[in-house]
Amino acid sequence: MAAHTLRGLYRPRFALLAARFSQRAAAGTEYRSAYSLDKLYPPRQDGATAASAPEETQPAALDIPLARLTVSYSRSSGPGGQHVNKVNTKAEVRFHLASADWIPEAVRQNMASMHRNKINRAGELIVNSEESRYQMRNLAICLEKIRTMVAEATEKPKVVSKETTQKLIERVEKMNRERLRQKKIHSAIKQSRKADFD
Repeated sequence: MAAHTLRGLYRPRFALLAARFSQRAAAGTEYRSAYSLDKLYPPRQDGATAASAPEETQPAALDIPLARLTVSYSRSSGPGGQHVNKVNTKAEVRFHLASADWIPEAVRQNMASMHRNKINRAGELIVNSEESRYQMRNLAICLEKIRTMVAEATEKPKVVSKETTQKLIERVEKMNRERLRQKKIHSAIKQSRKADFD
């Protein structure tokens, strides 16, 4: 009887909340978390906006097809207290690197050589994150790590000029000469401390 009375009290509140939510959704002012999917994966900009922005200041973001990724969650050893012992917050993202056609072939080969310790025997690149106590934030960190890996593999190695190489060699030789000089001074000091019993 008491439970039936309590249910009757909560029904108007639930209806009121549902009405408010539908009004906000209709007005487009409903609350969205900073970790909602539309903020983590913003829609693409149209060609006019992308063309107006200079390429040097803002590189094009890599579109990662989520359907091609295998995402799994597990218990985390990261921060979160008792929460991490109860909730699967650690995110692990893996994909087959050789068949990832959304990454250029040359970049895939560079990634395979640069991150060979993150590739398993099946050829899957594994990226995980347990930095946050939130599952969606860990997933976003994993995707950002993949973007960083692709960006690092895309960069061409810097060409060092002969003058710079010569300066580096001279600097190392000078450091070695100074080290040997200090070593001789220290050795002379140690020799002078020895007692002569003859």
